[in-house]
Amino acid sequence: MTTDWRPPIPAWILAGRVVAIGRGLAPDRIAQIGEGLAAGGVGAFEITMNSPAALESITRLASRFTPEELLIGAGTVMTTDAARAALDAGARFIVMPHLDPAVIEVGLERGVPTFPGAFTPTEALRAWLAGASAVKLFPASAVGPAFVHELRGPMPEIPFIPTGGVTIDSGPEFIAAGAVAVGIGSWLTGSGDPAEIGERGARLVRALQAARP
Repeated sequence: MTTDWRPPIPAWILAGRVVAIGRGLAPDRIAQIGEGLAAGGVGAFEITMNSPAALESITRLASRFTPEELLIGAGTVMTTDAARAALDAGARFIVMPHLDPAVIEVGLERGVPTFPGAFTPTEALRAWLAGASAVKLFPASAVGPAFVHELRGPMPEIPFIPTGGVTIDSGPEFIAAGAVAVGIGSWLTGSGDPAEIGERGARLVRALQAARP
């Protein structure tokens, strides 16, 4: 299947192999959290749209960091209106817990990668054919790394980003099974302390990169 018409997965996600997920974080602390992630080598930070003042947080981060420093995205994007609002605020990738071709189309129109959620082979293939840049396997903890390995057999061209219950222990197993990256939330960003976030981020990135050099 050709892929040259879809936006590529950003290099900063592929390098660190992780998308940090920020859910329910206060906007006035968001820049410091971003600084901790960047210091730890985490290249991508997703702000969920069901967080308080999510658009404000995305705007603050997009103003503070260049994509080379920290790529900012929006998660839990449920509608086309939410996708457009997030992109207007400065998001550079869109993540969904579900599959909605209309939201994928918004990303294609704007040249921005989308990562829709899927839980079955049928959903994963539908997402890919609709123009997803990668498929978010969600909730990943319900199926485990072996599921990624099995999916990659008939669908080697589809990049998977397992998310939901992924930990520093299971993350490297997902990467070894063939995932291109993982999404990790509260363990990484929940403390709000930049120093701790930086330390955890660095430890996580090392583990993920070592899982499949």
